[in-house]
Amino acid sequence: MRSEPDAPEHLSRVGARRVVVTGLGAVTPLGVGVPDLWRGLLEGRCGIRELTGEEFAGLPVRVAGTVPVDTAGLLPRPQARRMNRSAQFGVLAAREAWRDAGFDGSGTEASGLSPERVGVSVGAILGDASVLVGGDRRLREQGPRAVSPLTTPMTVPSQTASQISLALRITGEARTVTSACASGTEAIGQAIDRIRYGHVDVALAGGAEAVVTPAIMASFAAMRALSTRAAGELPSRPFARDRDGFVNGEGAGFLLLESEEHARARGARVYCEAAGWGLSADAHHMAAPDPSGTGVALAIRRALRDAGGHPADVVHVNAHATATIDGDLAEAGALRAVLGTTPAPVTALKGHLGHLQGAAGGVEAVATVLTLHHGTIPPTIGCANGDQDEAIDLDVVRGTPRPLPDHGDLALSNSFGFGGHNAVLALRRERFAG
Repeated sequence: MRSEPDAPEHLSRVGARRVVVTGLGAVTPLGVGVPDLWRGLLEGRCGIRELTGEEFAGLPVRVAGTVPVDTAGLLPRPQARRMNRSAQFGVLAAREAWRDAGFDGSGTEASGLSPERVGVSVGAILGDASVLVGGDRRLREQGPRAVSPLTTPMTVPSQTASQISLALRITGEARTVTSACASGTEAIGQAIDRIRYGHVDVALAGGAEAVVTPAIMASFAAMRALSTRAAGELPSRPFARDRDGFVNGEGAGFLLLESEEHARARGARVYCEAAGWGLSADAHHMAAPDPSGTGVALAIRRALRDAGGHPADVVHVNAHATATIDGDLAEAGALRAVLGTTPAPVTALKGHLGHLQGAAGGVEAVATVLTLHHGTIPPTIGCANGDQDEAIDLDVVRGTPRPLPDHGDLALSNSFGFGGHNAVLALRRERFAG
C-alpha cells in the first residue's frame, strides 16, 4: 500500500509563527567576519590555498579552503584552550551574528532575554577530527598519562553547540545535527521549526567544521573526489566543463533567527524571512548522488511548499554545486525539473571557498540572506564565460555580480551530502522596512 502524501501546506502550518533573520556571522577562507565574506564573494576572490604543513607532505592533493587567521588568538586564552578548531570558528561566527542582531555580547541576560527561550542549532559532520588523532598519537608515543582529559569533550561533534551555549548563557537547547554535507542547512531548518511552534523565540543556527586534516584529505583523495589542480588554478570549478572534483574546506556560518513578533517588539532590523525548508533522502548510494536528481527535486518542492511558495516565486538559487561531475548534473536536472526550463539565476560559492562540509549550508545561507538583502547576486568563479558545461542548462551568474531580478521573492539555498542527504532552505525577501 502506498503511503499518504504530505499534508497540504495550509494544514501543516496552522498556528505557526513567522520566522525572520536578524543577525549574520561567518568565519570562512575569505576571512573572519561577514564583511570579509561578502566583499570577497562580490570581488570574485578565491580563499583556496596550498597546504604547506609537514603533515600534508606526500599527499596526492594539498590544496584546501582554510581560514587564514589563527582564531585561537581572537578568543580569551582560557576559553580557546578548551575549544577545538571547529568550536572556535563556531563561537566567533555565533557571537558576530548575536551582536549583528543588536544583542549584548555578554549573552542572554545582559540582552534582556530569558535564557530558556533561546536555542542553538549546529550542523557538523565531525567537528574537528584532529583532537582525537592527536590524542591517539600521544597515547601510542608517550602512554596514557600523556592524553589530555579534555580529549573526549573536545572531540565530540556537539562541542560547538555546547561552547556557543556557554559563551552566551543559552539554556533553552543546544542541538547538533549530523547529516553529512547537508548538516548546516538542516540545523537551520530545525531551528526554524523550533521557533515556529513556540519552543523558543530566538535561535542561533548554522554550521561549523574543521576537517582539513591529513587523514581526511587522504581519504577524499582515495575516493577520487578531490580536484587535483593547484591553488592558483581555481581548482574548484562549479558547473564548468572541466570540473574535476571538490576542494575540502573549513569555517562556520550562523543566522540569528527569531519569531517576527519578537523581532518587531524590540525594533530589530530584519534581513529576510526564513520561510521554509525541505528534506529528502536519495536511498541510492553511500557516497554518489542519484543521477536522476529525484531526491534533490523532492527536497526543493518540499521547501517551496513549506514556504507557501511556488516555482514562479523563486528569484535566485544558491547551489550546492561541489564541482563534481555527477553532483552538478544531478542538481541542475533537479532545478530544471522543479523550476522549469528557464530557472532563476544560480550562483555557486565553492569556487571561492571550497566545500566547507557541515559548515557549507550555514555559510551559504548567510550569503543567500545577503543576496536578498542587498539585491545583488555574487558571481560563480571557476566557471568563466564560455566554460560552462553545456549539459548544465542553468542561468549561472559568472564574471561579475548581477542585480537580483525584481520579480519573485524567494531564494533557495541547497545542500546535499554523502549518503543521499538533501536539505533546501527557502528565504523570502523582506516585505517591510526593518
